[in-house]
Amino acid sequence: MHRVTLPPIGTFRAWRDAARSFLAANVPPEQILWGDHATAPDLFSDDSPPSGGGAVSVPRSFIQMAETVVWHSDPERFAHLYAFLWRLRETPHRNLMSDRGDRDLARLRRMEKNVRRCQHKMKAFVRFREIGRPGAARRSFAAWFEPTHHIVEPTADFFVRRFGDMDWRILTPDVSAVFEQGKLSFSEGHAKPDLPEDASEALWITYFQNIFNPARLKVQAMQSEMPKKYWKNLPEAAYIPRMIAEAPMRARAMAEAAPTLPPARVEQLKAQLASCKSAWSGPSEALPKAIRSCTRCPLHCNATQAVLGEGPAQADLMIVGEQPGEMEDLSGRPFVGPAGQLFDQAAAKAELDRETAYVTNAVKHFKFSVRGKRRIHQRSDVSEIEHCRWWLDAEIATVRPKLILAMGATAARSLTGKETGLHARRGTIETGRAGLPVLITFHPAYLLRLSEPEVRKQAEAQFTQDLALAATFVAPDKAPAHSDHLQAFTQEAPSPRAP
Repeated sequence: MHRVTLPPIGTFRAWRDAARSFLAANVPPEQILWGDHATAPDLFSDDSPPSGGGAVSVPRSFIQMAETVVWHSDPERFAHLYAFLWRLRETPHRNLMSDRGDRDLARLRRMEKNVRRCQHKMKAFVRFREIGRPGAARRSFAAWFEPTHHIVEPTADFFVRRFGDMDWRILTPDVSAVFEQGKLSFSEGHAKPDLPEDASEALWITYFQNIFNPARLKVQAMQSEMPKKYWKNLPEAAYIPRMIAEAPMRARAMAEAAPTLPPARVEQLKAQLASCKSAWSGPSEALPKAIRSCTRCPLHCNATQAVLGEGPAQADLMIVGEQPGEMEDLSGRPFVGPAGQLFDQAAAKAELDRETAYVTNAVKHFKFSVRGKRRIHQRSDVSEIEHCRWWLDAEIATVRPKLILAMGATAARSLTGKETGLHARRGTIETGRAGLPVLITFHPAYLLRLSEPEVRKQAEAQFTQDLALAATFVAPDKAPAHSDHLQAFTQEAPSPRAP
């Protein structure tokens, strides 16, 4: 049986050299007793190092883990590391070091995490007090800290980088770090010293109290990040209970003292908010001119003109498309291009008279991108749809139809607030934003894009059926004789036309 006693300073190097010797000599874990300076001696163990053996290859990922785990306070940490290292000889390094289900590796990873957390606490909770003589060439400071693990040696470099222009010492019960004249050294543990008061400490406490926000106080979260075990060595901790007790009163005082907007500014904000709402209040005869001069969104910059709706001013049916195409942009009339021609053909089959309906678009300007000499249609975005809803709502208020036919996703969004699931919603009647019934169907341009004949034929039949449903809804007495299911529908759904 071999015994290894590792020193409190330079622990990792000592463990690494011993583990390398034992591994090269093929000494199994159960034949080694690992300990540190606090471990009781064993009468039957041999302190002499093993001899013989060859080169040893150790994966870098294990070394990185061991460099942290050796500073854990668990007395079995050295044995656990060597036992896992022994297993690495028989298992491919990559497989074992990445096996999250391995119990031994999981234990070492937890120990590694605990050590790193303790290092973080040391960096956050060490409080220096000045101990140097006034007028000395280098200022000198000292701090007392009680870590959970043996982390002074691996953490000292952080303080060297941060406080390299002064002398300091961090004293702990285990190992103390001393930095003097630019050189770092370590010594064994130290009893808690009687450090003098520090004039800068009062300034720090004042700052700590002023950055405390009582409205965001979460005691459990604070104690999780700042455990009570460290409070006794933190000068500001003496004020924490009082700040917690006074937090509700201070939060109420902050709310009462919060600044308010002056009345003039409030009225300006209300006016700006009202200007963004869709609420046309002008006379109906002025609506066409207002739409033609619209600059509410950037689409007017490139389009030829705004395309107005057309049809009877008091139509029972309003038909809403998505936006003008190139032919509509040039002519100034809705649904005169290929999509409009397909609509007219389907309307004739469904016995829907377009001349009796009010036809318009959700977006009034043509949106496109230029490719060579062609203008390619582009879909309107949400902002453009919402800006143009100002005009669509005004048209609805003027026409007051019994039913609105929404053709396409853009029209469905503008009228109902939802554009998804168009295929599932097609042929159904929903209540729109204006409180009127909205019949959802395809846009004729969608039918033109279908390349498979059977799919297009079926979609056109559904589109025609929807147009027939719209015609029957607004004029049940003129329903075709073969449309029994449409007659039954209109008998169950009376006209909701506004008075």
